[in-house]
Amino acid sequence: MTNTEKTARRLSPRTNLVHAGTWRSSHGEMSEALFLTQGFVYDTAAAAEARFLGEDEGFIYARYGNPTVRMFEERMMALEGAEDAFATASGMAAVNAALFCQLKAGDHVLAAKALFGSCLYILETLLPRFGVEVTLVEGTDPDAWRAALRPETKVAFLESPSNPTLELIDIAEVAEIVHSVGAKLVIDNVFATPLFQRPLELGADVVLYSATKHIDGQGRCLGGIVLGTEEFIRGPFESYMRHTGGAMSPFNAWVMLKGLETLDLRCRAQADTAAHLAEMLAAHPRVSRVLYPGRADHPQHELARRQMSSGGTMVAFEIEGGQEAAFRVQDALEIIKISNNLGDAKSIITHPSTTTHQRLSEEQRLELGISRGLIRLSCGLEAPEDLAADLDQALRRN
Repeated sequence: MTNTEKTARRLSPRTNLVHAGTWRSSHGEMSEALFLTQGFVYDTAAAAEARFLGEDEGFIYARYGNPTVRMFEERMMALEGAEDAFATASGMAAVNAALFCQLKAGDHVLAAKALFGSCLYILETLLPRFGVEVTLVEGTDPDAWRAALRPETKVAFLESPSNPTLELIDIAEVAEIVHSVGAKLVIDNVFATPLFQRPLELGADVVLYSATKHIDGQGRCLGGIVLGTEEFIRGPFESYMRHTGGAMSPFNAWVMLKGLETLDLRCRAQADTAAHLAEMLAAHPRVSRVLYPGRADHPQHELARRQMSSGGTMVAFEIEGGQEAAFRVQDALEIIKISNNLGDAKSIITHPSTTTHQRLSEEQRLELGISRGLIRLSCGLEAPEDLAADLDQALRRN
C-alpha cells in the first residue's frame, strides 16, 4: 500500500520527497522496485474484463500506468498538493497533452508571449492546424489578458518565471481573469521548481513540469508530469494519453524517484549559488544587465517576493558585443558547460537566440527581450566561488 495519503498532509516537503508514494512488495525492499513490464496478468478472463471496465483497481498496460510510474506520480502529488497526476515521456509531451486533451476546433487559447520555443510551436503552428485560435499577450499586463479574453476561451497557458528572461506573471490575478469565462489555467512551473512556487495554491488548475530538468537533476533521463484535479487527470487527460502513447517509461520513473530524494537539497543549494552569482555578475564591468527574480532590480521583484519562496536556480545576463561576444565568453569557460538543458547538478550555460529560441524571428526575440548578447545560466552544485572565478576569467577575456 502507498503511504502518500497517510503522510503527505503532515510531513514537510523534504520528508515527502524521500518517502511519499512508496509501494513495497512482499519482499520489503528499501529502494523503490523497478517494474519493467508492458503488460499484466489476470487470474481469469472475467478479471480482465472487470479491470478494463474499471470495476477492479489495478494496472492494465504500461501505456496506461505502471507501479513504478505510479510511485513517481504519487510522490509528486504529495509535493505539489494535487489530487492526481500523470507522468509523460518528456516535458513537451506534458505540454502537448495538457493543451490538446481539452481543446477542439473553434476553441480559443490565451497564452503569454514569453514562452519556450517548442511551446510557441505548439501554440502558433500545431493548434491552429486543428481549428483552435490562439492569442498571445503580454503576460505581465493583466489588462492584456482581460482584453483578449473571449467567451470561447477554454485554456490559458503561461510559464513563470519565463524562459529565458525570467519574466514573472501574477498567477493569482490571471487565474481570476480566465476563470471568469470558465477557462482553465495551465502553468509550466519548471523554472520555479515545485519547491519555490505552488501554482495550484495560487489558483492554477493544472501545473506541469519537464522532469528532465530539476526533478532528475543529473542529466540522465527525459520525463514530464501533469498535475491537477482527479476529474481532469482521470478524465480528458488520461483518455488522451491512453490513445496517443506519450507515457513515461518505468525505468525513467525510477530514476526520477531517486532524483526527488535529493531535490530539496539540490535546489536550495543551487538557488543560493544563483543569488551569489547574480550579485557578482551585476557588479562586473563587462555585464550590462542581470535578470534574477531575487534581486531588487528585477522588474517583477515584488511579485517574486509574493508568489515565490526563492529567486530560483536560473540567472540571465547580457553583455555588450552581441553574439560574437556571447560566444567568446561561453567558449572561454572552464567549469561551466555549454548545453541547452537546465536544472542539472553541473552548471550549464546557453545562448538562447541561437539555441532554445533560434526558430523565432529576430523581431520576436527582441520583443521578448532576447538580445544577441543575452546568456542563460543554470546554476549547479559546484562551489559558488569556483563558478564566480570561472565567469570572471571568461568575461575578462572578452
